[in-house]
Amino acid sequence: MQVFAKTSTKGAPPYKRWLFIFLGIIIMMFLGTVYSYSVFRVALEEEFQLGASESGLPYMFALTFYAVFMLIIGKYMRTFHPRTLILFGGMLVATSWVLASFSPNIYLLTISYGLVGGAGVGIAYGVMMNVIAQWFPDKKGLASGLVLLGFGLSPLVTAPVARLLVEQFGVMDTFLIMGISFAVILPFLSVSFKYPNADDVAPYLNKTVTDDLSENLTSNEMLKTKSFKGIYLNFIIGTLIGLMLVGMTLSVGVEYFHLDAATVTGLMALFAVFNGLGRPTFGWLTDHYSARFSMLLSYLLIMTAALSLILFHQYAIVYPIAFSIFWFNLGGWLAIAPTATLKHYGMWHYSQNYGLVFTAYGIGAIIGVLSSGMMIDVFGNYQYIFYYVIVLCVLGMGITRKYIK
Repeated sequence: MQVFAKTSTKGAPPYKRWLFIFLGIIIMMFLGTVYSYSVFRVALEEEFQLGASESGLPYMFALTFYAVFMLIIGKYMRTFHPRTLILFGGMLVATSWVLASFSPNIYLLTISYGLVGGAGVGIAYGVMMNVIAQWFPDKKGLASGLVLLGFGLSPLVTAPVARLLVEQFGVMDTFLIMGISFAVILPFLSVSFKYPNADDVAPYLNKTVTDDLSENLTSNEMLKTKSFKGIYLNFIIGTLIGLMLVGMTLSVGVEYFHLDAATVTGLMALFAVFNGLGRPTFGWLTDHYSARFSMLLSYLLIMTAALSLILFHQYAIVYPIAFSIFWFNLGGWLAIAPTATLKHYGMWHYSQNYGLVFTAYGIGAIIGVLSSGMMIDVFGNYQYIFYYVIVLCVLGMGITRKYIK
């Protein structure tokens, strides 16, 4: 099955594919605004008189439909021009924010911000990653990781803007302002995107890459492979650990290390940078070496950080070092999984295949939140969480050695 568009008489200039990286990072920063939901949460609780469980519904639905529509859009990847799909996804995101500004209750807000917005993020995200992978057959992992850098750094950039707008205009008007801004800016950013033709990528293809292009598995074929079990189970474990520890960052700093809350909050910017850097780093490692190497390295780093929290928690400096490693590796897993999917199952069905793999993210999030909460309630000590992390890393290393070549 041919992956690239039909050949032309002249390939694109070399700089053009790097332009897609630049534009992709900016678009991902807009799409990643979904991760800044915590900025709106307290204001929404006051606006609608909500409890914590209800106020989390829009965010939960946004992440859920983000994964679902990454899976769905794979079926239509070759039916429509990528520019059209990215624009459609972006406009869904913009529309969701505008609709959210008029929502009279949390349930309609969940439909607008969560369902509509999550669908838009999943569509634009999935198509863009597919386009980038095809323009960079020689650097799939690095290129994907660089674009994902925008998604990871988005809260660092967009959260302060959103917080300022909420303080100045209120939460509902902030939704409207940001939605209109997205509607104006995203079309300009998406207009250049297209699939490469054979001449565009010919200088970057070698025999290995050419051979890989013939191995494009459908989702059903992927499910039957041994490697899928390894990638899927490891992605559950990697995101379970990462999302669990990221969610406990503030409480561990204050309650376990007895640091000032303002100091811990200030460190969040550092952690966000490491989270962003983890994506191109592990994308490059997975592409240049192997998924097996990247997974084992990630587990080793996480185990080292967890052990340091157990043995050296009396030293305050251990906290920023250990949690920088945790955030770095969460970003890393969000690059390892898509790059491994590309390497093992090809580009043709990538969006649909990775959409299926990405459901592991949701499972990891649910297990991580529930299990860590129960352990804190029962034992009342964060050390047991760190022992739990070490056990999970050992389990993950065993799965990697068994299923991943």
